[in-house]
Amino acid sequence: MAQKGIGYFDSRGQYFKTADEATISDIAVMLGRIGEGESLADGIAHLVFEKRVEIERLFKAHDDMVANEGRVAPAVPVAIYDDDGKVTRLPHSH
Repeated sequence: MAQKGIGYFDSRGQYFKTADEATISDIAVMLGRIGEGESLADGIAHLVFEKRVEIERLFKAHDDMVANEGRVAPAVPVAIYDDDGKVTRLPHSH
């Protein structure tokens, strides 16, 4: 009997059962190949995802320090480029 289900896709169109898995896949792709032999990007992507709150807190603190020095924090990207040179606009958020 057929059943209805929910799935998630990363930016390459690969299917995942959870949104977490799809996001981690996208982070790994963004990191690219790391290390000799089998890439370490997947493991690092998992750590980045797990440590997201702490990482965002550190970048917020960094941006505040930079602003207090009169410098401007790095610009938030408005688009990403895939390996084929195709552009994907990112949603604008404040």
